[in-house]
Parts: sequence; structure tokens; C-alpha cells
Amino acid sequence: MARYSLDFSQTAKKQLLSQPRDAQVRLLRAINQLTDEPRPRGCRKLHGSIDTFRIRVGYYRVVYEIEGNQMVVLVVKLGHRKDIYR
Repeated sequence: MARYSLDFSQTAKKQLLSQPRDAQVRLLRAINQLTDEPRPRGCRKLHGSIDTFRIRVGYYRVVYEIEGNQMVVLVVKLGHRKDIYR
């Protein structure tokens, strides 16, 4: 099975760097696993878009899009569950 490449939006990069160091490590570990399986067990498709999904990483959420024809996982935004959907 082919691996997907990984890309971050500018917003997601800033949000990742603003998290505590231990959360950054956990988030990056989960995000890197998306390259092998972009729709892991427990991911949820978000309403209102075609290819936008979210995964849970403890109290944090990662929102990403899958660009299947280009084999790219684009991390759109991430953050604490109380802030991510605002």
C-alpha cells in the first residue's frame, strides 16, 4: 500500500507550536500514522465537507483533509477539544 505524504497549513503549524511539548509529541506521533492509514479506526468525517476528517488524541483534536488523487494528508488545524471547532 502506498504511503500518503503529509502537509500542514500555516494555521496548523502555528497551533502545533503553541501546544505544550508533551502534547506536541503525542500529536505528531498520531499525525505521522496518518501517512500509512489516513482513515484510522476512530476517525470521524466532519459534516459539511467531502474529505475532511478528525482524529482524537487525548484532549486534542486534529482536523485534516485527504486529497486522494494526490495521495496527500493536509492537516488543516489542531488544538484542544474546547477550542478546535470555534
